[in-house]
Amino acid sequence: MPGIRYYLARAGDPSHLVAPPYDVIPESDVAHYRSLSPYNVVHLTRPGTDYEGAARTFERWLDDRILEPESRSMYVHEVEFEGRVRRDLIASLRLQPYSDRIVLPHERTHQGPKEDRLALLRATRVSLEPLWFLYEGAGTGVPAVVERVAARAPAVTFTGPEGTGHRLWVISDPAIHASIHAALEDVPVLIADGHHRYETALAYAEGLNGDPDAPSRFTLALLTDLSDPGLVVLPTHRVMKTGIPVTGGERKATLEEMLGSLRGQVAAGAYRNHQFQVLPLDGEVALVELHEQVIDNILGKRNPEEFLLYTRDPAEAVRWVDEGVGTAAFFLDTPDLRQVLKLAQEGKTLPQKATYFHPKPPSGMVFDRLERDRRL
Repeated sequence: MPGIRYYLARAGDPSHLVAPPYDVIPESDVAHYRSLSPYNVVHLTRPGTDYEGAARTFERWLDDRILEPESRSMYVHEVEFEGRVRRDLIASLRLQPYSDRIVLPHERTHQGPKEDRLALLRATRVSLEPLWFLYEGAGTGVPAVVERVAARAPAVTFTGPEGTGHRLWVISDPAIHASIHAALEDVPVLIADGHHRYETALAYAEGLNGDPDAPSRFTLALLTDLSDPGLVVLPTHRVMKTGIPVTGGERKATLEEMLGSLRGQVAAGAYRNHQFQVLPLDGEVALVELHEQVIDNILGKRNPEEFLLYTRDPAEAVRWVDEGVGTAAFFLDTPDLRQVLKLAQEGKTLPQKATYFHPKPPSGMVFDRLERDRRL
């Protein structure tokens, strides 16, 4: 894709231009990112309901050379955090319906976020943020290409929103583009982050009913090998807001003991009335079984999103129960990604907030315009 990037000689420090994905920025933090720079990406990704204003801002930045188009490229992105390093490929991905079994979802979505993103996409006609996908890199040769590119001097180095270190390389060699395309053409990809945005982009493309190779039939994608040692996925714990009994589990003395008992087991932890328990579950995937065997039985046909709170911090879940914010907490072990991929390949989706991949790629590294000539 002929990507569009910040022209740093005019835009300034890249660390002040990036921001987290739009849906993980609390409303209270939007002003902070806006204050970092008049060119911070949140001016585009979080415009409130002024979608046309975001479109005008993007065009003005192009006119003022704050943003600059470049030749057809792919990119390698590296993030360093907590003693780990993860490397990703950034490229343009063809949008395909889930029924084709190439792009695989693993979580259910809601209509509200899609309506907001569709309005922004229709106004700007730009992929403003990369969607995050996982692929099985073994046998493709792509991870080795990524490693070779990352041995060069990077085009950009910056500090991310969470204090993480980032580097970006530009791949402009058509031969490398062709080899990556051939290697990944039929490889299924799992949506790691961006289910709502993917469905939004697909709806936008299908609404145009145009050329199947038109730019609108593609989306900006960040792809990570499932075997990358820096790929981190965290469990999301659940707190019930309604009164429930929690019985039949094995009691544990502490939070740490309970969490340790979950490793490698199809089980969930529970906390209620100042007591920790481990609940054995029948089946293969603890999260699925927790919802089907426990949460769904409690709520019946009621929408679980109205009765559940989510946190990645187990101590916070305990505190919410102790403070009366919730009545019981449920805890999960780290998800097995290959198990998640297997379920996705079988056409099964997991409950909301099944996974949390960390750290999320920042927005503002690359943009992809959806109205242009994609011919080679």
